Amino acid sequence: MGRFHAQKLAASYAADLIAVVDADAARAREVASELGCAAETDFRRLLGRVDAVSVAVPTERHHEVVGACLDAGVHVLVEKPLARSVAEADDLLARAAARGLVLQVGHLERFNPAFRALAAEPGRALFIDIERLAPFKARGTDVDVVLDLMIHDLDLVLALAKAEVEAVSACGFRVLTDAIDIANARIEFADGCVASVSASRVSQAAVRKLRVFRQDLYVSADLQGHRLRHVRREPGGIRETETRFERADALRLQSDAFLHAVREGSAPEVSAAEGRRALDLALRVGGLIGARLERLRQ
Repeated sequence: MGRFHAQKLAASYAADLIAVVDADAARAREVASELGCAAETDFRRLLGRVDAVSVAVPTERHHEVVGACLDAGVHVLVEKPLARSVAEADDLLARAAARGLVLQVGHLERFNPAFRALAAEPGRALFIDIERLAPFKARGTDVDVVLDLMIHDLDLVLALAKAEVEAVSACGFRVLTDAIDIANARIEFADGCVASVSASRVSQAAVRKLRVFRQDLYVSADLQGHRLRHVRREPGGIRETETRFERADALRLQSDAFLHAVREGSAPEVSAAEGRRALDLALRVGGLIGARLERLRQ
């Protein structure tokens, strides 16, 4: 993932890519040669030489790496999840705020054109149904499916519902790894909205579907196909419309948004506070699944 981040930054007119860092020196040199920058094996060698960094290390190192960069006065874009725990996330938020730094979290689906259009629509959601299925890949298995995949959709649900979480129930199972590989969560919000979120990383085909139900309106978002289908109740009957969006490079849009926030000193499009909220909900879901599996084992 780090290579892709570096490619977007190298192609940007808003930044100069100084170096790429990888613990594997050969891989660092390979990417650096491709992008025309320096190669390093220790991120600390860049501190004092750069204004901003994109961090795509394993989750267990987020707190260490991001914290050191923030302490050195460096703006940070970090892959999701923000940290391993809410305590670590709170610490990073405090360190960024103390130095007036941008700390943006890589919830990439926020930059999907279909979701952006959906989120901009008026009206309160009554029910939200999200399904994210993916074929098995070894990448990401350092965390369970909740922190690997579902956290993307928990972030989308929180952005759409715009209310406080009131109750959560969840179930999930281990299939091909020692961690949870398939999960479902039901989230109830204080304003009455209910969300059902399903995620699997052991499916045969990739699926990313999002459905939102409002008063007199149903919206289906195909996040892979970049399209929205609206079904409305009108005085003359039911009307269906479909809007297709030009495919966008979400990773480039995310990088551009981060660089804009750094240059302008503005709030990032996906703030650390939002990343912290998604992490908190994901850990809550994971905890409920773990407790349920423990009860079933007894």
